[in-house]
Amino acid sequence: MEAVAKLRNNPTSTRKTRLVVDLIRGKEVNEALNVLKFTSKESAPKIEKLLLSAISNWGQKNDAQPEDHDLIVKAAWVDGGKMLKRFRPAPQGRAHRIRKRSNHITLVVDSKTPLAAKEEAGTVE
Repeated sequence: MEAVAKLRNNPTSTRKTRLVVDLIRGKEVNEALNVLKFTSKESAPKIEKLLLSAISNWGQKNDAQPEDHDLIVKAAWVDGGKMLKRFRPAPQGRAHRIRKRSNHITLVVDSKTPLAAKEEAGTVE
């Protein structure tokens, strides 16, 4: 059973955030948290908090402890969000457009092995 966490209207450009999300896609949760903790990009702390939220969502949805199961980042993607358009003064009475971009981040966390298989084996309490 997978769990989803979303961050909407993150005030960072999509391109910069995708660099960080690409580092954790398909990795185990503990490894992904370590990568995010030591990544120096601006988006890393926000994505780390979102990943912790996805893990918590998985635990509540499946009524199980996330530490006991091998969780992975099954899918992660970044979509473009709203764009604030502003003007900055330019020489000779002109104006240049400034586009302040935002994005939407979605993380999907799932267990490597289905819970039903673990229940049959008797490992889930």
